[in-house]
Amino acid sequence: MMKMNKIRLCCPCLFGLESVLSYEIKKIGGENLKVTDGKISFDGDFYTLAKANLWLSTAERVLIELGSFEAKSFEELFQGVKSLPFERFIGKNDAFPVKGYSLNSALHSIPDCQSIIKKAIVERLKSAYGISWFDEDGPVHQVRFAIHKDIVTIFLDTSGAGLHKRGYRRNSNDAPIKETLAAGIVDLARVRSNSTVLDPMCGSGTFLIEAAYKALNIAPGLRRKFSSQNWIQIDDKIWNDARAEALDLIDRQGEFKAFGFDIDDIAVDLTQSNARKAGVGSKLVIKQADISRFKQPDNSITFCNPPYGERMLEIKDAERLYKRLGERLDPSRERSCYIITPHEEFEKFFGKRADKRRKLYNGMIKCQLYMYFK
Repeated sequence: MMKMNKIRLCCPCLFGLESVLSYEIKKIGGENLKVTDGKISFDGDFYTLAKANLWLSTAERVLIELGSFEAKSFEELFQGVKSLPFERFIGKNDAFPVKGYSLNSALHSIPDCQSIIKKAIVERLKSAYGISWFDEDGPVHQVRFAIHKDIVTIFLDTSGAGLHKRGYRRNSNDAPIKETLAAGIVDLARVRSNSTVLDPMCGSGTFLIEAAYKALNIAPGLRRKFSSQNWIQIDDKIWNDARAEALDLIDRQGEFKAFGFDIDDIAVDLTQSNARKAGVGSKLVIKQADISRFKQPDNSITFCNPPYGERMLEIKDAERLYKRLGERLDPSRERSCYIITPHEEFEKFFGKRADKRRKLYNGMIKCQLYMYFK
């Protein structure tokens, strides 16, 4: 087994969540952080890698950053890749498929780049293991490449399925908010162990579940597996210890409460089902109710991802809904509200100017988070 040597890790995130992710990485012991748009690189070891996969609620995945170099020709790409220490992480039986992207670079053909990178890794591993053929029937070590302005960066993906796939949302309604985005908004709202949170249009319950995870200190990756758990290069004890620590850190005494409402009885059933799968069903009360009956109590935080045009309702219908929402919500210091929508004139229909706005992306959709907390 390999010693717990230092490694460079990299976590992509949704644009606008870099500051939240940065705080999370420091909390799990990441060092020497380098923050760029949509991703953060940091130093750690295999235990940090395991904790990152389990704990980072706003990261999209956890990558090992093998190295960067400039390449304007296929020969430079080949030699640059061949110089990287793949044998440190990839065994002679392991599978190592290649995928990636290229932006504003001389090397723009993705299939050609994939082919060259694959050949270079094979040559490197041939030399390391003294064999000429690789069956690739072992655990998968997904190689990812990013080429931007002729700078090539090579990664190994340790997560497998994206980290937003916590394992609780098998199904969703028509316009779900991504789990990683919901977690970031929950963090910005400063949900605590004794918070009361509400969602008047709970959909599949993502805001409420992510708030429960935050309040009760539940690692969001605790109920799923990661591709690097199958790697022989990482001792099982590392994963077992990281999971045991995460279980010990759950705040089982937290007074957190969550209330969700939706006009659609299917959404109510879906939220209840997802909350049970997430292990927080006992903390959520979900009821079928129209927005016109919603009343926010003092000392609570309301989250909302209201439907909008283009995806679920005609834009005019969405605007009427924002107006009704504004009639029911009366934000103040005791009743903070966090509402995300791509509608640029939301405040006009809601009838109240936000204390703060923040540009965020729900997948590829540019949104604004309207924050009311004064």
